[in-house]
Amino acid sequence: MPSKTAKPSLPKSDVIVVGSGPNGLAAAIRMAQAGRSVLVIEAEEQPGGGVRSQELTRPGFIHDVCSSVYPMAVSSPYFKILPLHEHGLEWIYPPAAVAHPLDDGTAAVLYSSLEDTARQLGPDAGNYKALFSDFVARWDELIEDALAPLRIPKHLLLYARFGKHAIRSARSLARAYFKTERARALLSGIAAHAVLPLEKLATGGFALVLAISGHARGWPFARGGAQQLTNALLSLLRSLGGQVVTGYTVESLDELPPARNVFLEVTPRQLLKMGSDRLPESYNQQLRKYRYGMGAFKMDWALDGPVPWRAPECALAGTLHLGGSLDEISDSERQAWQGKASDRPFVLAAQPSVFDPSRAPAGKHTLWAYCHVPNGSQQNMVHAIEKQIERFAPGFRDCIVARSVLAPADLEKHNPNLIGGDFSGGAATLDQLFFRPTASMYKTPLRGVYLCSSSTPPGGGVHGMCGFYAAEAALKVDKSS
Repeated sequence: MPSKTAKPSLPKSDVIVVGSGPNGLAAAIRMAQAGRSVLVIEAEEQPGGGVRSQELTRPGFIHDVCSSVYPMAVSSPYFKILPLHEHGLEWIYPPAAVAHPLDDGTAAVLYSSLEDTARQLGPDAGNYKALFSDFVARWDELIEDALAPLRIPKHLLLYARFGKHAIRSARSLARAYFKTERARALLSGIAAHAVLPLEKLATGGFALVLAISGHARGWPFARGGAQQLTNALLSLLRSLGGQVVTGYTVESLDELPPARNVFLEVTPRQLLKMGSDRLPESYNQQLRKYRYGMGAFKMDWALDGPVPWRAPECALAGTLHLGGSLDEISDSERQAWQGKASDRPFVLAAQPSVFDPSRAPAGKHTLWAYCHVPNGSQQNMVHAIEKQIERFAPGFRDCIVARSVLAPADLEKHNPNLIGGDFSGGAATLDQLFFRPTASMYKTPLRGVYLCSSSTPPGGGVHGMCGFYAAEAALKVDKSS
C-alpha cells in the first residue's frame, strides 16, 4: 500500500490555535497582543471557518458560505477596539436592518431609528419604545455584560432590568408587550435567530439583543464578502507577528508541537476525537452529553435582477425574515426542534448585492437564505424555501440564473464545526447558555489547553468573544503561575 504523505513540520511558537474562524483568530490576536508568538493551524486551504466567501454558483457571483450579516461583529467589545479598518475591512449599512414582509403586501421594518421603527407599528408604537429605548441608549454597557461569561455584571442594575425581559420566552415577551400581529411578527422573526422553539426560556433575550443592536449599531455586511472580515483579522494577526498554516488537519493533540498554550476552536465532538485518550473520563462523559442544535438548510442564488419583493420596504433591508405571523414562525421552529422539517419554514434571507455591487456582475444580484431543519436532516428543502420567497416576492423563480444548495451534511463538510448543520456550536438552551460545554467553560483538564469555539460562552454569532475570553483565561493562569 502507498504510504501516507508526511505532514510538514510546524514552526515553534508559544501559542498554537487550531482553527481560523473568528473565535480562533480573536484568541490568536489577543495572545499576540500579550507578546506571545502565535501559530494558527487551519485544515482548509481557505481560512475563515464560518466567515468565508466563494463563487458558489457562477463566476463573478460572490456568496457567503455560512454567515453573512454581522450585527454582533460591529457590537463586539473586542472587535470594535481592533483597527480592522486599517487592514481593509469596510462595513456596508443598508438603510434598514430587517424587513419582515406580511401577507397583506406590507412589511414591518427594523430601522436604525427607534422612532421610525415604532411609528410604523401603529398602536404598538409606544409599547415598542417602552421596551427598547433605555437599552438602546446604553447599548455599549449592556453588550459588554451580555457577551461575557457568567459573572457579576459590570452594570448590575441595567443588566438586571434587561434580564427580567431576556429570560422570558419570545412568545411570552411578544404577547405581553404587543397587541398587533405586525409587531409580534417583527419580534418573533428576530427571536428565531436563537435557533430554538420560541416557547423556550431566554429566546426573548436573543430578540432583544439583536433588535437593540439594529438600532444602536446596525446589521451590516462586509464589503466584498464575509471573507473580507477574515482577511482583516488575518492581516492584523500577521502584523503582530502571528503565523498561519492552512491545509493542515489536526487529528490528534499528539500531533501538535510543544507550546505554552493551545486553543482549540472546535466543538465537543471534535475534542473527543482529538484527545479523549488524554482527557479524564468524567470530562469525556460531560462532552458526550452536550446537545447540538437544529441544523440549517442553506441556499444561494445568482439572479438576473433584484428580488421582486411585493412590499417596497423590503428593498431597503439587508436582511429579510420570511415567515408571516408569530404563530407560523413558532410552528416552523417547534417542528424542526422536534425532528420534522416544516413545509412552511421560517426563512432568513440576505440580499448583499443590493447594497454592495462588488458581489455580482453589473445588473445581476445574489441572494443568501436558509431555514432551520432537524440536526443532520436529509430532507430536501429547495422547493419549500423558494415557495416562501415567492410568497412575498411573486416572480422570484423567474429571476434565478443558478442556485447553490448546502444541506446540513454539506455545511459540515465545508466546516467540521457545523455538526449536523448547527451554526451555533450547540443548542443555546438555558442549561447550555451560560456553562458550555461544561462548567469549566474554556478550560480543559489538560494544562494549557483551552476551548475557544462557539461551544463556549457567549455562544454563537460572529463576535470573537469566545476566543477573547479563552485567551483572557489563559493569560490569567499564566500571570498567577
